[in-house]
Amino acid sequence: MTDEQRYLFDTLGYLHVPGAFGGDELEAAQGAAQRYIDTPEDTLPEGFSTDGRRHTHGFAFDKALERFALHPGIWPVVNELTDGRPRLVSGTLQIDSEPLGLHCARDDFHWSVPQYGVRDGRIFAEQIVVFPYFDDVFPGDGGLLVVPGSHKAAFDRPAGAFGATTFESLDDLPAGIINITPRAGDFAVISERLTHGTLRWQPKDRVRRVLVLRYQPQFHPGGGSLPEPIQRRLDPETLELAERAGYRDIKKLVAARGGPPGASPDA
Repeated sequence: MTDEQRYLFDTLGYLHVPGAFGGDELEAAQGAAQRYIDTPEDTLPEGFSTDGRRHTHGFAFDKALERFALHPGIWPVVNELTDGRPRLVSGTLQIDSEPLGLHCARDDFHWSVPQYGVRDGRIFAEQIVVFPYFDDVFPGDGGLLVVPGSHKAAFDRPAGAFGATTFESLDDLPAGIINITPRAGDFAVISERLTHGTLRWQPKDRVRRVLVLRYQPQFHPGGGSLPEPIQRRLDPETLELAERAGYRDIKKLVAARGGPPGASPDA
């Protein structure tokens, strides 16, 4: 991570990485995502399903989507935030339409999880979510909401702190909540400690297609294994990325990319 990225992520709890991919790579990802969306559920390959919003294991549907699990445009961020011990837990293809209420991992599990801290000039975030954007999002469109800085909140969010937990449009947003508007080819990254949600998607002639890639440390006990039919579709490096491992273990894919953050180039 760059010094600027560290400062922004530590201060805000999220990061916007613009222009990380484009051209043929973006076009291939858009085409693959749309093929999944357009495939009737009863003809989907084994292991895939959809509820209209979430398309499970979307990252594994096509190689043009799988590549984002280890994309060089976001790898330095994933590598640092997991202390060089990453594990891909899931990768859903998502299309937003309905609003999603404010939430975070502390709301869903316990105030103490997931961990977040800074040591030796680097950030450790126990659970992160990476969103590669395949479509432009403009102010007023809707999409991702965040409460900047809430990943460091010392107090639980009181019920009704913002007057509501679900919001329809920008006009409804109270002070303290912002709408992030990445363009196609951008990444957004959040800590699961960050309070977040989504606004209703407003455009009728455009969609918001994103992958929701969830990572945590490879030694973390939570998160199930990917189903066997999904595993059979993946490249060896992606399979390794999805595997659990011990704290002292360094995965081959990490070593091949320069090692954990701060590692000596000759190590």
